[in-house]
Amino acid sequence: MIASRVTLTLAVLLLAAPAAGRAAEQHNMQLVGADDLQARSAYQPVIHHQGARWIAYIGHHGGKRPNPLTGRIEDNGTSIVDVTDPRHPRYLHHIPGAEGLAEAGGAAMVRVCDGKTLPHGVPEKTYLLRTRGNLAHEIWDVTEPEKPALLTTVLDGLRGTHKNWWECDSGIAYLVSGGAPGGWRTNRMTKIYDLSDPARPRFVRDFGLVGQEPGSTGTPPEGVHGPIARGNRVYFAYGTGAKGVLQIVDRDKLLAGNPQAPARYAPTPGNLLYPQIGRLDMSPAWGGHTAFPVLGISVPHWAPDVPGRTRDFVLLVSESLRNECREVRQLAFMVDVTTERTPFSVATFEVPDPTGDFCRRGGRFGPHSSNESFTPIYYGRLVFIAYFNAGVRAVDIRDPFHPTEAGFFIPDTTARTDKRCVELPGASRCKTAIQTNNVEVDDRGYIYMVDRADTGLHIVELTGPARAIANLPR
Repeated sequence: MIASRVTLTLAVLLLAAPAAGRAAEQHNMQLVGADDLQARSAYQPVIHHQGARWIAYIGHHGGKRPNPLTGRIEDNGTSIVDVTDPRHPRYLHHIPGAEGLAEAGGAAMVRVCDGKTLPHGVPEKTYLLRTRGNLAHEIWDVTEPEKPALLTTVLDGLRGTHKNWWECDSGIAYLVSGGAPGGWRTNRMTKIYDLSDPARPRFVRDFGLVGQEPGSTGTPPEGVHGPIARGNRVYFAYGTGAKGVLQIVDRDKLLAGNPQAPARYAPTPGNLLYPQIGRLDMSPAWGGHTAFPVLGISVPHWAPDVPGRTRDFVLLVSESLRNECREVRQLAFMVDVTTERTPFSVATFEVPDPTGDFCRRGGRFGPHSSNESFTPIYYGRLVFIAYFNAGVRAVDIRDPFHPTEAGFFIPDTTARTDKRCVELPGASRCKTAIQTNNVEVDDRGYIYMVDRADTGLHIVELTGPARAIANLPR
């Protein structure tokens, strides 16, 4: 016991050691509040209005950190933070994850649904769906966020997981899973489950691109990164940062299976193509990390009576993967999906770096992901893109053919911010840099950005002209 206390004390002292940091930078955005998340590398934040409170559930990449609430060093997992008062976030609980570093460990992905919304949930309950490293998908009872309890393991024995989607109104969950145990020729495919009763998961089917299925030949397409469902469509992004594919799928056909096939869910090319409506194969330099549908935008400079003035888009984000710009510059694409069978990119967004400052700061520079909330405060007007060492960027998409930056916030580095390195001949070069990893918004209009390099959670809000775009009260 004494040894463990000494270890914890030393770890806390090391994390608290003073260090020079880069000051925060901002334009039309400002900091509201922050929490260091126990210096855990953060991935996905989800903000849930739970009773009278607002609770942030935050998934983490692998690693170990001391938990001051328990006095133990714990494998990174899931942070639960009360953000009812965004100026004073309150850390409530940490659920440990899987042992291991980076994406092999931790519990990076989180989704939350209320029992009163799920068709067969307990009305008084709130449920958390999370990954456990690359090993499993779990459901936790988080009705009392301070006292989460494991409800069930949906699926285990995996070799890969990633960015899930859970429909709270139907209970259908799209679980990104390693395909190798089932013979799939990809590191990530989709297992669809009915979680309408979270205590009794029911498997529906496997799904992926033709060429990934068991028994296929040739070079398989890149694995899925994650789906987003909207109405009767599911938008799948494949490839992450290269060889990307955007796939648009009819949700009803996906769930019902092919009625003309002897086995309607069997992973055959015909069954996999049956629900597919459209597909965009990207240039191999870019991939599909996040496919966020933004539907029903009226193009502002087109005449009101022009047929097709109101159009549908997908914001397709390609992830930057290499430190210090050692790759083709990654972009976010506005893909016109008005004619779904032929998606087509009509605009791009990037943060320019004419002086090379962002490339010299260290770590990754470029997009990672967008927000995924459909809150009407921002939907169709503003999206938020996590941009690694360039923080979070607010992007005005009211003219979808000309997306423009409306604001940004780059947090300051702290004593807890981890270094990022590049390998040079005979040496490594390491720099301390902000690495804004994912971003989300809530129905109050606050923006939540979390850091891959251990800097924690930052809650920000829009100011000035950017706030006026969202029509938020001043």
